[in-house]
Amino acid sequence: MEKNILTSREQEVFDLLVLNKSTREIASFLGISEKTVRNHVSNAIQKLGVKGRTQAVIELAKLGIISF
Repeated sequence: MEKNILTSREQEVFDLLVLNKSTREIASFLGISEKTVRNHVSNAIQKLGVKGRTQAVIELAKLGIISF
C-alpha cells in the first residue's frame, strides 16, 4: 500500500481521531461539518479495506502513517 494513501484532510482527521477527539470536536477544529468529517473517515476506511474507525487507526499505525 502506498505511503500517501490518505488525502491531507483525511490525514488531519485521523491525526485528531488518535487524540481521542470526537466527530464534533474535529469538525469544529477544522472548520468543516460533522458530515464532512464522517465522509473523510468513510473514504479512508474504504481505501484501507477495513471495517471501522478502530481498524483504520490500527492499519494506519502499522503503515507508519499515524502514530500515537
